[in-house]
Amino acid sequence: MKVSAKTIEEFFLVSGEQENDLRELDRLIVKTAPNLKRQLFSGPSITMLGYGEMTWMNKSSSGVWPLISVAPQKGTISIYVAAEKDGVPLATIYKKRLGKTNNGKTCIRFKRLADISINELRNAIKDAITWSKTQETIFGRNCAQPVEEET
Repeated sequence: MKVSAKTIEEFFLVSGEQENDLRELDRLIVKTAPNLKRQLFSGPSITMLGYGEMTWMNKSSSGVWPLISVAPQKGTISIYVAAEKDGVPLATIYKKRLGKTNNGKTCIRFKRLADISINELRNAIKDAITWSKTQETIFGRNCAQPVEEET
């Protein structure tokens, strides 16, 4: 969902009834992964709070995509995770462990933060950081690929 926000604080304030859960989720991610850069990302159809960065490139463009991001949606909150292990997306691996979620390939959706296991979410965040260091697949709306630095 596209929200009109130019700052992280505005992002929370315009999130309506999801504000408290988004703030709590933000605290959890920052506490679990304090070294990930926290910034607002805005695209044509979504505004999200991102943590960490992955530089990507495809045949026609390149950019930066967050390793983990959160976004308010109509009736749900989405956590997007650009990480996988042995070709299996993190959202798939954690699907049954997180609790009451509806997961896509790189997306974990839930209605309320109280519906999911906070301990398993912490584990998922830690795994995302570890696994992202060896990514060789496409991320970011299925158009982003991490770029290896030349040595």
